[in-house]
Amino acid sequence: MSLLQIGPHTVQPPVVLAPMAGITNAPFRTLCREFSGGKGLFVSEMITTRALVERNEKTMQLIHFDETEKPRSIQLYGVDPDTVGKAARMIAEENLADHIDLNFGCPVPKVTRKGGGSALPYKRNLLRSILREAVANAGALPVTMKMRKGIDDDHITYLDAGRIAAEEGITAIALHGRTAAQHYGGTADWDAIARLKEHVPEIPVLGNGDIWSADDARRMMRETGCDGVVVGRGCLGRPWLFGDLVAAFEGTGLQAGDVAFAQPTLKEVAAVMLRHATLLGEWIGDEARGVIDFRKHVAWYTKGFSIGSEMRRSLAVTSSLDELDALLSELDLDQPWPVGADGPRGRTSGRNRVVLPDGWLDDPYDCAGVDADAELDTSGG
Repeated sequence: MSLLQIGPHTVQPPVVLAPMAGITNAPFRTLCREFSGGKGLFVSEMITTRALVERNEKTMQLIHFDETEKPRSIQLYGVDPDTVGKAARMIAEENLADHIDLNFGCPVPKVTRKGGGSALPYKRNLLRSILREAVANAGALPVTMKMRKGIDDDHITYLDAGRIAAEEGITAIALHGRTAAQHYGGTADWDAIARLKEHVPEIPVLGNGDIWSADDARRMMRETGCDGVVVGRGCLGRPWLFGDLVAAFEGTGLQAGDVAFAQPTLKEVAAVMLRHATLLGEWIGDEARGVIDFRKHVAWYTKGFSIGSEMRRSLAVTSSLDELDALLSELDLDQPWPVGADGPRGRTSGRNRVVLPDGWLDDPYDCAGVDADAELDTSGG
């Protein structure tokens, strides 16, 4: 297995936590990093460049890193080259992170209707301007990008975007093998990842999409020739997946099934749930708010376990650590890991229509009408 090099940072094994809004905050990154033994790269949730430059209070909290996080990785979202450049310069000059990733993959309407996320690479000149400004202002920090295949099957952009990225000094590219129109539905196109790797052999290409297990990650690398993997929904409610990934990639030459992957009992899962909620409370500075933020994780952690619909509802409305702990103690904690619980999780729906700015598809090169006003003023997405 070759090493994944992101600028001066060696990522071994070549595994990256995908940025997920509202999910990959400092507490969740801590859990994933603990299970991996500190190996891999763990990226922050998406940060809006305008909010960062204006030092929005919520955004400044989101870019907080634990002192043990090395390297510190921030993902930026922006549609205005000047603002993206200012954000990159701010990160470099104030030592806010060690790596910058740019988001061109988000498919949600509030992002694409502004021309951002997975909509933006269609505008080739705008993409080039953003990448040029980011790289020029990031100093010694490596700049990477994450993108999708395109807007829909009639507007595929990833090969053009990959070539532009290589020409503008982007250090590595991650490709989610779906279009924006697919959202999270259907099956990820791993063949597109292979084609991108052939198209830009001079820089690392990372594959993303439908990695539900460590065996999936190894299979993606074998089948596509990509240099690493980006794991998103597969780790929802399963931060120990990163321990599996380390075991799989460090077992050089092993075949599928040769590594004993984690299959925690409900007791072990409950302990992780309580720790996750505790870390959120400490990070937010309010136990109740931390537990409330944790509620969205309950269904993912308990997927497949026999706990009853009433108990699931109760766990999803807890507001204190004591209440959460008491409810968890009522469960049949000796339950083994459920059959099939390693499969797909999180959003799986598709969309038939991508919300775009008026006239967005008229010309793939004309950037008229895209300016700083298109920037969101708050982070997330």
